[in-house]
Amino acid sequence: MGACLSTTKVIGSSSNAAAHHRKHQPSATTVTANEKKESRKPNNQQGQRQQVRSSQPLKVKGKPSSTRQTGIIPCGKRTDFGYHKNFDQRYTIGKLLGHGQFGYTYVAIDKANGDRVAVKKIDKNKMVLPMAVEDVKREVKILEALKGHENVVQFYNAFEDDSYVYIVMELCEGGELLDRILAKKDSRYSEKDAAVVVRQMLKVAAECHLHGLVHRDMKPENFLFKSTREDSLLKATDFGLSDFIRPGKRFHDIVGSAYYVAPEVLKRRSGPESDVWSIGVITYILLCGKRPFWDKTEDGIFKEVLKKKPDFRRKPWPTISNGAKDFVKKLLVKDPHARLTAAQALSHPWVREGGNASDIPVDISVLNNLRQFVKYSRLKQFALRALASTLNEEEIADLRDQFDAIDVDKNGSISLEEMRQALAKDLPWKMKEPRVLEILQAWF
Repeated sequence: MGACLSTTKVIGSSSNAAAHHRKHQPSATTVTANEKKESRKPNNQQGQRQQVRSSQPLKVKGKPSSTRQTGIIPCGKRTDFGYHKNFDQRYTIGKLLGHGQFGYTYVAIDKANGDRVAVKKIDKNKMVLPMAVEDVKREVKILEALKGHENVVQFYNAFEDDSYVYIVMELCEGGELLDRILAKKDSRYSEKDAAVVVRQMLKVAAECHLHGLVHRDMKPENFLFKSTREDSLLKATDFGLSDFIRPGKRFHDIVGSAYYVAPEVLKRRSGPESDVWSIGVITYILLCGKRPFWDKTEDGIFKEVLKKKPDFRRKPWPTISNGAKDFVKKLLVKDPHARLTAAQALSHPWVREGGNASDIPVDISVLNNLRQFVKYSRLKQFALRALASTLNEEEIADLRDQFDAIDVDKNGSISLEEMRQALAKDLPWKMKEPRVLEILQAWF
């Protein structure tokens, strides 16, 4: 019923493992109560740092719960995940890459061959509810399903002991997509460069869909380069919002990141097609440096997504090839059934291997626009992180308790009706019906 609020993920991005770890930190363009950069040149230190960085999405699955003394043993502590039990014998944990709400990500060394890997260490004490356990199991299952694809971060193994679950993955040290573009030598950036990137993203989407998976949070921040080499592969690193779906079925929750969310997601009837829309938005940004749908508020962005058409008239679009514009237009079709599939998009002349994407450098305004886009996104993320850091564990736990009290059907989100009932009936904020409606209308 209308919009939802969630104390966990809701539009943004979440994380998976080593770069893979955006899952539990505040993010910039998200659509819910718990929103989920930094860097410049893609050197090793930066690449590792960003492999952990994060985006907190708009998914309304499992609400993390407090670890205060309640006398209840967390579900994670009572669960045998069935993973290997010999992590300490296999790996030595080293430098901390980052941390989130449920755990930490480290560089680790494989004792057998000296290889460096990324390890996501998840605290079982934080898995209070069964949903949290299921989230971890699903994450591992997804990584296993996509194992071997060249554009997906490689999953090596999962381990557990009495206190933690360890997800061991490939370490990506090449930095983020937009940083790599902005750091290009002599600022030489062409449509062909964009096409190479988009092709790799489409391959990830096509592979997901082949396995009955929908990524659900395609955006630049969820891709990292394997290394700093010029020919390094781009890797999808964050599958925190991804989920399996049966043929003909639809998702009815709103998840993703505000700038990239598809119209059908907002209408609560989404499927694999939503990934293609998100890649269309990314392509638009890569070609002009601006977002196709933008407003000062997320609600405004959603209205733009539902009603407006992307602008292909303003600078620099007159200098962009007709092939590129045709490709973007066929991905940003509001009717998901009329939109190209990921497999079909890979055959488009502009994006396919050896296609007709121009190798001529784009207008300098594109790079300037991209630079401003990155600065804006990071400033917003830093502000959100600073705000989140002002709350201690007790305050966060109290907020979760309040959320649980309002979430009557325990589905992980608060509907307008549940909020209306809470404002109208529950002390200490009991209000008369007209005042309740006034607040809800102003809010949503």
